[in-house]
Amino acid sequence: MTYNPQIHHRRSIRLKGYDYSKKGFYFITMCVQKRKNLFGKFDSVGAALGGCPNMMLNDAGIMVERWYRELENKYPDKQCHQMIIMPNHIHYIIENLNVGIQIDQMDGMDGMDAHVGAPPHGRPLIKHQTNINDNDSKNEKYGFQNIKYNATIGDLVDWFKTMTTNEYIRGVKQFDWPRFDGKLWQRNYYEHIIRSTGELNRIANYIINNPAKWHNDKFRN
Repeated sequence: MTYNPQIHHRRSIRLKGYDYSKKGFYFITMCVQKRKNLFGKFDSVGAALGGCPNMMLNDAGIMVERWYRELENKYPDKQCHQMIIMPNHIHYIIENLNVGIQIDQMDGMDGMDAHVGAPPHGRPLIKHQTNINDNDSKNEKYGFQNIKYNATIGDLVDWFKTMTTNEYIRGVKQFDWPRFDGKLWQRNYYEHIIRSTGELNRIANYIINNPAKWHNDKFRN
């Protein structure tokens, strides 16, 4: 089953009774309020040459990317994997390192709730480094009481929304970034529990190839 934004979109489709602090991989999609293109645009040069259009992040998009990398500092038991920032939405995979099954124990569960694309042709998952100064410890940056362990995925998303919204507001005031209506992000978001290594690879591949599909992306405004 392929990823269909008309079905799998901004709503948070949560499993009743599921523990979202549980170890595992989660696919998250967040969309800008009213789908405004606030994070950059596509360079048409690549497409004109028959290749993939390049996503050109503006300062706001770079800011969102920076806060994504910062999640690992705020939540040391979380790990950031593939991510793509599009003009008006973001896709990313978060790994919760807490408890539960290991990724190599997920084989045999393939096909359960799978909904993303073709295999990634051997592309590995990439762990990105945060942009925080290497000399800063997590405790020095946030303080012992503000480092969060055992947080749910919803807690992580809420913090990410808050941090990016606050900095975007500063960008509006100081650098004349385009204004947003009421809230930067739509209230709800889409989440998907990844249940197998095959599904993990398919979703990672979907994220990597997302820019090539912008011309018919359902999120495109």
